[in-house]
Amino acid sequence: MDIPLYEQIFNDLFNKIKGGSLKKGERVPSEKELADQFNVSRITSKKALELLSQYRLVERIQGKGSFVAETLPDMQEIRMQRQSDSSEANEEWRTIGVIVPDFSDSFGAALLRGIEEQCSKNGCRIMLKLTYDKREEEEAAIRSFVRLGVDGIIVFPVHGEHYNSELLRLVVDGFPLVFVDRYLKGIAATAVFIDNRKAAFEVTNVLLEKGVKQVGFLSAPAENTSTIEDRLLGFTDACIQKGWTPKPDQIMTNLYSSLPQSFDTPKVQVDIETIRRFVEMNPELTAFVASEYNIALILREVLLSMGKRIPEDYQIVCFDSISQPYGQYLFTHVRQNEREMGLMAVTKLISMWKNEESPLYNIVPHEIVLGQSTLLS
Repeated sequence: MDIPLYEQIFNDLFNKIKGGSLKKGERVPSEKELADQFNVSRITSKKALELLSQYRLVERIQGKGSFVAETLPDMQEIRMQRQSDSSEANEEWRTIGVIVPDFSDSFGAALLRGIEEQCSKNGCRIMLKLTYDKREEEEAAIRSFVRLGVDGIIVFPVHGEHYNSELLRLVVDGFPLVFVDRYLKGIAATAVFIDNRKAAFEVTNVLLEKGVKQVGFLSAPAENTSTIEDRLLGFTDACIQKGWTPKPDQIMTNLYSSLPQSFDTPKVQVDIETIRRFVEMNPELTAFVASEYNIALILREVLLSMGKRIPEDYQIVCFDSISQPYGQYLFTHVRQNEREMGLMAVTKLISMWKNEESPLYNIVPHEIVLGQSTLLS
């Protein structure tokens, strides 16, 4: 495996100190200067300087910088120790921090398996943190992973709100970072996701091509969440192409039970009543696009409790589904290739470590899978 970037910087400075081109008491290049010189993030150059300090090769003075130690340790001893440490570390497995809100059989589990599979193939270990969709947990996880010296981070950002400052700092510092499932608008960071707008367009068309005249849309809040915003756009695109523009009251984006740690009795009951009112207030709607599997489940239960038949009276499509080893899926849905998403996220980090050029947005293919919730013809 390639020598980690911070090790390359350490070795360069070590050799300069040992060879005398960096003399005792002389200032060592700063984090920024090293980051520019080696084309790495400041977090990486900082890690190299911390390692030099750990071996007492430099002294770091607050507000002034790092200087070659006046009393240097035995350089040959350090070289032997580094070789010993590196043989253990070289197994040096690089370490990747993985931050996700949560995972389930319907979405997330296969994503993590893809990440782990690609890590195993490429000599990487993973550290996993669940944020349960809390911004403060996400920020704390990033700080913790950086302190622990991870070589890269894969993050499934929390739903909505504004981007947290720790994420923005990683982007500005050029730290190896990959977003999965969504991208952050206006932020130049690598992301791996499906084309949610196209997928929503296609799955909505499944309904419209069966003669459905008007379709409703249900989701968690869409603000600042590119995944849901794009699905809503795709839904609207499909309707407009068929000559019908959805009204605002035919779109519901105030459901919360599908968010991490929210699919419990009280929150589900609130969403049941919200969806029931939505269905009753829109009798013209005979089909629905649910942005997530759990929302589709609640909608289905509401319709059945009202004595409605699926798909004869109402049809439902959604995103994602639990696996179905036999028989037909409960819902017609968009199947995201989560495994491929995980594989690609690790591949993108490896490209960053090698300073290879790579596109920011990386689209993973999806497919439409027919299920019991739509008419066959």
